[in-house]
Order: sequence, then C-alpha cells, then structure tokens
Amino acid sequence: MTLTTENILLIGSILLLISIIAGKTSYKFGVPTLVLFLAIGMLAGSDGIGDIHFDDPSVAQLIGVVSLNFILFSGGLDTNWNAVKPILKEGIALSTLGVLLTALCVGGFVFYITDFTIYESLLLGAIVSSTDAAAVFSILRSKNLDLKNNLKPTLELESGSNDPMAYVLTIAFLGLVVNENLSVYSMIPLFLQQMILGAIAGYIFGRLSKMIINEISLDFEGLYPVLVIALMFITFSATNFIGGNGFLAIYICAVYLGNQYLIHKNTILRMFDGLAWLMQIVLFLTLGLLVFPTQVLPLMGIGLIISLFLMFVARPVSVFISLIPFKMKMRRRFYISWVGLKGAVPIVFATYPLLAGIEKANVIFNIVFFISLTSILIQGTTLSLVAKWLKVALPEQTKKKNPAESLAFEHPKAIMLEIGIDNHSIAVGRKIVDLEFPKTAIIAMIKRDDKYITPNGSSIIEANDQLVVLSDSQNGIDEVYARLK
Repeated sequence: MTLTTENILLIGSILLLISIIAGKTSYKFGVPTLVLFLAIGMLAGSDGIGDIHFDDPSVAQLIGVVSLNFILFSGGLDTNWNAVKPILKEGIALSTLGVLLTALCVGGFVFYITDFTIYESLLLGAIVSSTDAAAVFSILRSKNLDLKNNLKPTLELESGSNDPMAYVLTIAFLGLVVNENLSVYSMIPLFLQQMILGAIAGYIFGRLSKMIINEISLDFEGLYPVLVIALMFITFSATNFIGGNGFLAIYICAVYLGNQYLIHKNTILRMFDGLAWLMQIVLFLTLGLLVFPTQVLPLMGIGLIISLFLMFVARPVSVFISLIPFKMKMRRRFYISWVGLKGAVPIVFATYPLLAGIEKANVIFNIVFFISLTSILIQGTTLSLVAKWLKVALPEQTKKKNPAESLAFEHPKAIMLEIGIDNHSIAVGRKIVDLEFPKTAIIAMIKRDDKYITPNGSSIIEANDQLVVLSDSQNGIDEVYARLK
C-alpha cells in the first residue's frame, strides 16, 4: 500500500492506537514499549502484513529531528538541577569523552572484522556511540526504577546531553567517507564550534524564553505550551543557523526553563510529557516502516557480534576510562556501563549516510537497526534485574513519595508550606476562590483523612485539612498563612 494524502491520517491514527494499546500491556510480559512500536511499524511495512511502502530516508530524517526536539526538550524540562549539579562533571565526561571512546572502540572492531574502510568503520561506530535519550527516559520512568547515589540523574544527564557529540562525530566521519582527502584533524574545529556555540545559544535562549513566557500576556492558558513549542524550534533552528549544535542548545534551554518559575508551568510540563510520548511512538513507527526485515536478516550475524562487543567491551571500556578521575564504586560504574541503551537516535543518524549516497549506506543502516533492536531487547528488559543484582536499586519501601513530596521535587524553585486548618480558622466552610489569595501563591493539594485531593476554586476547606501551599516568594506564603489563620 502506498501512502497518499487520502489514507495517511487513517493509517497513522490506527497505528498510533494499536501502539498505545500494545504499550499498555507490554510490561506485563517484560517487553519495552519501544520494541513494540518498532515491531508494529515493521509489520505494517512493505515486508509485513500491512504492505505500506515507505522508503524515503529524507522524510524519516525530518520526522526524527522533529521528534528528537520534543523528546530532548521534555527530558530537559524534567531534569532537576539540584539533583544534576553534584554529578555534572561525571555526566559531561560520559557524554563527551565516553561517546568518543565508544565510537573509536566500535570503529576499530568493525574495521578488524569486516571489509569496511577505516572511515566507514568509524562512521558506524559514531552512529551507535551515544546512549539514546528516548530509550533511557521512557524505560527508567515507566519502570519507576529509583537508583542509589545519584545514578538516575547521572544516566538521564548523559543520555540527554550525549546526542550532540554523536551527531558531530557522525557528520565528521561521514565527511571523511565522502571526501577521503580531508584530515581527521578537521573534526576538531567542527567539534569545538558545535559544542561551544550550542551551549552558549542554549543558555541565552533559555533566559530569553523565560522572559518571553513570563512577560507576555496571553488570553488562553492553552496557548502557553504552544508558545514554548515555538521557542523550542527557534532555539534549535537558530543555533544550527549560526553553526552550533541545535540538539545541545534545546536540552540546555529546557534544563534552564525547567528549574525556573514559569507562568502555567504545570500545563507546559504536562503538555510536553504527552507530546514526548507521541513523538516517541511516531518516531519508532516511522523507523519501523523504513526498515526492510528481509534486508536485515542476512546481516544478523555480523550485527549480533558488533552489538555484543558494544555492550560488553566498548561501552564498559569507555565508561571506566571516562570516570577514572571520579570517586565511584565499581558496581555503579558497571551499572552505568549496562545502561548504554541504543534506540531511535542511532537509526535516525543512520539515515545521513543513506542521503549522502555512500556505497555501504544500506548495510550500515541495517546493522545499526539490528544493534538498536538488540540493545533495547537485551539491556532494556534487564535494567531492573541488573540494578538489584548490583545492589544499586533503592528498596521498594524507600522509593515511594507522597504527593506533597513529589510536588516539591517537581517544583524545586518554589517555596512549599503545609498549613493545618483547625476548627477556629476563618477558612473552614469557605470556597478557595472566596479567600482571595495573592496571585503568587496557590493551594496545590489538600490532605484530608490520609488522602490527597487536587483542589480547584470551588473546593470547600474543612476543619483538620492540611493545605499544601506553593509560592514563588516567602511574602506569598506569609500572606496565605495570615489569611488562613
């Protein structure tokens, strides 16, 4: 079946619905949802029962870049700076030196066991060198896996910030494959330009975005997420235009915004969380449609060898070398080595050789697809098991946070206070809207009889309630306290 304007919405919506339903039940069988999204796309493709013919790497790349914008931006918004700050150096080491060492190790191994040229081998190594943000964010969070000693923020910081390095290496080695007269040293200026300009642009756009979001007055709350989407794409495209790395810029911009006070921040966060999931599904479905299983099967042998080398040699070696300057227990290093998940990002990067038209582009694409698939299947399904085996997972009883604690974690910059309401309070029996609180403070939750209630303006306060109040200033908290007492 060929995709046309008439049937693309119907087919797309059906595939999306099937993916959501399949994802809901997948973890009962221990299968990551990302694998199911890929599988559904493959089944719907030319070699599957759906017979949908899709063979356009340029469209797949466009969908991939747009999707990665949302995934990285959402991950940045959810990043707690207070949790990341203590492990910032470790995260940067893993996302730069670790990625480079992984690319070199895999490239050298591929050159040794195949007929690839050295530059083609390094190109393949660069494509699979980063830890995939979509895979890490979705699997860690959907499994509700909490880890000891800042391991989780370390992994999320690495996966969110290492795609730019892999992108630079991919573009650089692709340039060397296309033009073998270029020197390896030509990568250095490109790397410095991309990283420095990307980091500076991300911070500047973060500050500008905060100012625009808080100062502009929109008539509808639902327009604020739309405004942030526009700012996200401006950050990405403007950074690329000046020669910086757009992926790094949007991640830094999002981390900055996620740790600042923003108008309608909850609405923005919820919207981006949903959009990130939508983009993951769309991205994996698209890449599943793009691949032809009949072309992958002949390469399974070499693909499995490279994949196992990446998991058990290249990734551990790069992690251990990168973390030499830091004090860290061996079991933490081993676990970081194991969470080197590959996913959609390497497959998206593998479309660049296809569009460049190099000789072994199809072989590289299919090997990369197989590596990503085996990584999600093997590493993604064993994250919890390996965490317990290495004793880096928090016990179940210590992982649970009550809603008030979760609220404080989600709003690190806000001041939170729990105020008890006694029988003599003037607030008893009155609606929240009638109390005329200052605009800088809200009642975020009401604890009543060991239950947490999300209130609205018409909610009536009762005696013995515990009110969870959030404000961006101590003055706001003081004014609320005075009105309630």
